Amino acid sequence: MDLITTLIEYILHIDKHLFDLCTNYGVWVYAILFVIVFCETGLVITPFLPGDSLLFAVGSLAAINALDVWTASALLITAAILGDTVNYWIGNYVGPKVFHEEHSRFLNKEYLQRTHAFYEKHGGKTIILARFLPIIRTFAPFVAGIGSMTYRRFILFNVVGGVAWVLLFVSAGYFFGGIPIVKNNFSLVILALILIPGIPSVVEIVRFKLRQRKKKLETLSNK
Repeated sequence: MDLITTLIEYILHIDKHLFDLCTNYGVWVYAILFVIVFCETGLVITPFLPGDSLLFAVGSLAAINALDVWTASALLITAAILGDTVNYWIGNYVGPKVFHEEHSRFLNKEYLQRTHAFYEKHGGKTIILARFLPIIRTFAPFVAGIGSMTYRRFILFNVVGGVAWVLLFVSAGYFFGGIPIVKNNFSLVILALILIPGIPSVVEIVRFKLRQRKKKLETLSNK
């Protein structure tokens, strides 16, 4: 519980923590940011890491010259693309076995099934759309690796999604992060960045649960 509380506090005040990292580690902060974004997108066991909020905070700090916006954006785009690529090949290699296991020690099966349902509905563009949806963002490339999407097709969606995601949130932080009302209510802005993109995911969860319930009722009625 303490770990969860600490993580929530860190994400909601990520601007302060990131500023401290810039002060204490100098240029090494770029490597730290690269690793965080790479892990958030590339490892299916770390969907809890900050994504949208981190990019927004990077943009807001770049606006006050604590970070170089072009260096940060280039590195984060690279991290996002490489992360999804690694995730795709992990899914391609171990995915089929994990997906059909009833219980998995490292993966949340419900997240996996939810993402699979989202992928089935939206097809290839899921890789782009998922960039803006917490949780699904981490699982989408894994599911693509399990499925029939070729890597040549995947990498196109991957690059477009990675570039759009990073530039949108870094730019938003850069141009709006310094506005007094945003600056004075940064925690609320970060909370909105976490919750608002997740609304489609919640809708998808409800629809997924309803479909499952409907199937169970149909199965019981046919017996």
